[in-house]
Amino acid sequence: MSAQNSAGIQTLLDAERDASKIVQKARELRTKRVREARDEAKKEIDAYRKAKEEEFKKFEAEHTKGNKQAEDEAKKEADVKIKEIQASGKKNQAEVVEGLLRGVLDVKPVAPTAA
Repeated sequence: MSAQNSAGIQTLLDAERDASKIVQKARELRTKRVREARDEAKKEIDAYRKAKEEEFKKFEAEHTKGNKQAEDEAKKEADVKIKEIQASGKKNQAEVVEGLLRGVLDVKPVAPTAA
């Protein structure tokens, strides 16, 4: 009977070892699948981020062109106004200088009155 018990115990121990190996392999496979899923998700996130960044750059480039045109038009208008002001200044420059010189050189002293 002892040989039978010993053989039964040995069979149980073998089964326990086999079960332990199966559980260990299952854990390793699960860990491997989790890693693969994480790597795949990271790749998808990177691809999505890259696509959105390209989309934003395209959007930004399209809308920057409109601003560039408005800036160019404003610069042209400012240049025209500056030229008009400079022309007006040159035109009246002699009169202004003459008026200033007259005001400085033709001094007419006035005695102060008692208040």
